[in-house]
Amino acid sequence: MNSQTGNRSTLPDEPSFPFWLRIGFWICIVIAVTVVLRRVIALAYPPRSAPPQLAALDEVFASHATLTLAHILPALAFVVIVPFVYIRRNTQWTEKVLFPLGLTVGITAYAMSAYAVGGWVERSAVLFFNSLFLFSLVYAWRERGDQQLKMQWLTRAIAVLLGIATTRPVMGIFFATSRLTHLEPKQFFGIAFWIGFSINTVIVELWLRSSLRFRSNRRTSSLSHADVSATPPRA
Repeated sequence: MNSQTGNRSTLPDEPSFPFWLRIGFWICIVIAVTVVLRRVIALAYPPRSAPPQLAALDEVFASHATLTLAHILPALAFVVIVPFVYIRRNTQWTEKVLFPLGLTVGITAYAMSAYAVGGWVERSAVLFFNSLFLFSLVYAWRERGDQQLKMQWLTRAIAVLLGIATTRPVMGIFFATSRLTHLEPKQFFGIAFWIGFSINTVIVELWLRSSLRFRSNRRTSSLSHADVSATPPRA
């Protein structure tokens, strides 16, 4: 009995995040915060010497500034709070704030899709991944009595939301190659959205599934070892 308990206690509840995933997480956090701050400043103080393509985008967001702020400010708060979910998981205040913020971000994202720069391609990406974000968030809330299951679904929701940060480098590539491709923002924004959100969603989903298999195999191996240890030797 003691041997079985000892073996179980040595197993982590779940494996730690790999280094590459931590780096990607913090890069997305920094990009997301930077993008929101830049948008807030552009709305308050419209730049006078921005490149034509960026100036046109600024005008689009300025045309519905109130809705834009109602979306990006809760998103900024959500992103700033997210690290505390993983640094100190037992902090209850994060959940009390994070779920309402996420719901606000999701609802306003649907409204923002009416002004999609990339037309229906971008709008379809927003509708799909925003629905996935809200589903994961609601499921995490529903399973909040099970810490492990809640964290799995909350991590899925966070990965989707941070997909907006991953779209920025993708957009940067399209902007940098626009002289060669002759693509305008309205043509590549939707593609960039699908690529950026898909990268985050797929990577985190694959990692979650692999970590679940890892945990299951470790526990099975531990229980088997404990059973062997508990078996009395035969004469």
